[in-house]
Amino acid sequence: MTSVLQNLEHGVMTLTLNRVDKKNALTAHMYAALATALSNAVDEKDVRVVLIQGHETVFSAGNDIADFLQQPPANANSPVSLFLRGIATFPKPLIASVCGPAVGVGTTMLLHCDLVYAGDNAAFSMPFVNLGLCPEAASSLLAVQLMGYQRAAEALLLGEPFLVEVALELGLISRVLPPAEVNAYAQQQAQKMAKKPLASLVETKRLMTSARTPAVLAQMDEEAAVFSRMLKEPAAVEAFSAFMQKRKPVFN
Repeated sequence: MTSVLQNLEHGVMTLTLNRVDKKNALTAHMYAALATALSNAVDEKDVRVVLIQGHETVFSAGNDIADFLQQPPANANSPVSLFLRGIATFPKPLIASVCGPAVGVGTTMLLHCDLVYAGDNAAFSMPFVNLGLCPEAASSLLAVQLMGYQRAAEALLLGEPFLVEVALELGLISRVLPPAEVNAYAQQQAQKMAKKPLASLVETKRLMTSARTPAVLAQMDEEAAVFSRMLKEPAAVEAFSAFMQKRKPVFN
């Protein structure tokens, strides 16, 4: 079964996370597929908008822990790094359709999307501290800019989920709909956008994001360096061991 489905229709490239039995937990292979699709879409004239979606019951549970431990992001050429930099610098409109849990990178990738439509069953979380790690995808910068320091601190230092009503209030998402309608509505909006002049879409997005992009990429690099170091430290080792053994971690 293909874990990332790709479809191009009416100028919209739709990337569907298709590992529902594993709650769309992302593997290195899935990151690579997403990174390649985004890279190809930059120069593909038939692609005017990209839409990332999951299932109406789940967007993504974040990283597949077993796969992640076997293939941790080692450098800037790792699938994870390529995807994160790709989504941060993607020049065309990027839309996400989110239902159910959006954990870790399932939430942080949304900070790089231009529009996010969510089901009323969506729940967001950035539980990096619970794994003995630090934020990624420049979320330590973008979450503060979007939410304000206190709300970002609550999300990142406690690592607890927040529901769709809070996400809408914070500006993380654009609109809330019934789960069964979200993907279709996001597709409708994407196709509406794809009918507009591509140069206008690209230049408008560039003007809105160009001032922050250097800071985003620099923050990603710093987060990645800290993340790699912390991944080898006792807290993360205990957190991941506890996860695999289905017990609560003990941090001394």
